[in-house]
Amino acid sequence: MEAPKSLMDRTRCEARTRSGHPCRTPPVRGKRRCRMHGGAAGSGAPIGNKNALRHGHYTAEAIAERRTLAAIMRMSRGVLAELDKI
Repeated sequence: MEAPKSLMDRTRCEARTRSGHPCRTPPVRGKRRCRMHGGAAGSGAPIGNKNALRHGHYTAEAIAERRTLAAIMRMSRGVLAELDKI
């Protein structure tokens, strides 16, 4: 038995299953995911969520500062290793 054309042309959930195949269920009305992959009511962060900016540990400036500090520490270890050889 062949499915009606309207069901075949329907959009599908954009998520991938654990086996790597696309999810075949239809998305929740007004969303891009099905109810099992995050389209359920109340799922996700609220609009204008400020909790993500709570400590700033992952801001671009903080990451750049940590990389610079790591580079300085690597250089200082190299200098100390050369001084130990003398």
